[in-house]
Amino acid sequence: MAESSVKDITSTFRRNLHIDGIGLITCPAARYNRSPIVLVENKLGVESWCVRFLLPYVHNKLLSTRKQWLNRDEPTDITCTLLLLSPDFTTAWNVRKELILSGTLNPIKDLHLGKLVLTKFPKSPETWIHRRWVLQQLIQETSLPSFVTKGNLGTIPTERTLWLIQEEMKVCGEAAGRYPSNYNAWSHRIWVLQHVAKLDVKILLDELSSTQHWASLLVSDHSGFHCRQFLLKSLISQTVIDSSVLEQNPLRSKPALLLPKDEEAAASTEEPRINLPHLLEEAEFSTDLVISCGMLSTSSIIYMVGFLTPWGTLSDLHLIPAGPQLSQAMNKQGHSQETNAGSGPSSRLLGLGVERRCTDQVLPTSRDAGPASQ
Repeated sequence: MAESSVKDITSTFRRNLHIDGIGLITCPAARYNRSPIVLVENKLGVESWCVRFLLPYVHNKLLSTRKQWLNRDEPTDITCTLLLLSPDFTTAWNVRKELILSGTLNPIKDLHLGKLVLTKFPKSPETWIHRRWVLQQLIQETSLPSFVTKGNLGTIPTERTLWLIQEEMKVCGEAAGRYPSNYNAWSHRIWVLQHVAKLDVKILLDELSSTQHWASLLVSDHSGFHCRQFLLKSLISQTVIDSSVLEQNPLRSKPALLLPKDEEAAASTEEPRINLPHLLEEAEFSTDLVISCGMLSTSSIIYMVGFLTPWGTLSDLHLIPAGPQLSQAMNKQGHSQETNAGSGPSSRLLGLGVERRCTDQVLPTSRDAGPASQ
């Protein structure tokens, strides 16, 4: 019975290339004389009664015949069934690594299996670890460059790299939606931006824009706000920003605050360039979340106070020369252009203004949750 179930799963995958989800069908006992493997609307289901027979079978099969397979497809089929039922079995992922290195298994198909596993086990650490390993193999292929130079746009990702990035962002988003505060999914998202997207500015801006709606819905998910913090830090640390790329992004509503050309050489060895509009927009966005959710929005409070204040971004804006863009930004916050002796515009008021607006509106409406004082 177990062997026939493995064959049913294998044949189902070969007949239908668009399977996009897996799950268990609650069924304590076999009710009909039919296969326990069910496919409905591209969703693969396994009746629960057969798991107690199927899982030990594929587990023992893998360990007993790991180096003595009868044919080249058998290890792929066995590990596929095993991982769909128990994705944190490291040995099975290691076997698939060997199959990829030997050329027996297509890495894209292996990514698809991992995507299916995450629909049932969205926090599986071994699945995310293996997924990063597969992506490393793909981006290290010398015959397929990840980035190309294209005219005035400079170095941009290839179509293949963009497809990988978009697919990974989709997988991470779905996993984060299935399991709240999914640290593994958000950490993987950051890893992809670092090692696959190479911190491309346009991709970072797209991510900052696309995750804003999510942040407004799940204000208690600290992992997601940590990812947005990473995006802002990465954008701030960019020393060379292609204005033509930024103008194409809808998030970009104002021109970047850049240092004068005659100071670029000196600035390259000093502090990284700070993009004031993005910080102000994020500060306003976080403040609105805190105000709308009250003291329930713990993640938003930690995010705004922990990043926008102690990290020093808003408090260090006096390092940037004054100009019309800074004046406009400060006027938006309701502050004057007064200067401190020896330090340029009093830009520290930018951060203080946002925080004061937050505390003035939140604290009066919040209730003390602690015991009453004696």
